[in-house]
Amino acid sequence: MPRLRPHLVLLRAAPAALAWLALAAPVLANEPAPQGAVSVQVDNAKVIRLPEKTQTVVVGNPMIADITLQKNGVVVLTGKSFGTTNLIALDGRGAMLAESTISVQAAQASIITVQRGLDRESYSCTPNCQPAVQLGDANKYFDETSKQAEQRRTMATQGR
Repeated sequence: MPRLRPHLVLLRAAPAALAWLALAAPVLANEPAPQGAVSVQVDNAKVIRLPEKTQTVVVGNPMIADITLQKNGVVVLTGKSFGTTNLIALDGRGAMLAESTISVQAAQASIITVQRGLDRESYSCTPNCQPAVQLGDANKYFDETSKQAEQRRTMATQGR
């Protein structure tokens, strides 16, 4: 069961169930990505496997990326905020088995940014443009759009 600490995330797993694909390789991919680097978009997840004999996994800055242990040594890596951090896999003795850099980036495909003086607003245009708050948007725009989204979610789930 994962234990959370302020600056590190520890995961315990049965060593026999773990197999290393490389931290940068998705679970279903046949071709591993370059060793030592993992890229994920903010608010998106990537599935990876841990090295064999991994007992502890440390995320350097859990405000940038987070990990969740699933069955059979599968880990879900989630991009939480823009930036770069690292991920370290340790064995039961504390010896480092692997280290990887995690880069969390913005989704670029359908996001349009509107600059109004110093204020920034983001829109998702797939194909029609709708507000899509992003880190770095103006506080007023971010707060108002987030409030509307939360009110809509609340109305949709009230009858459940």
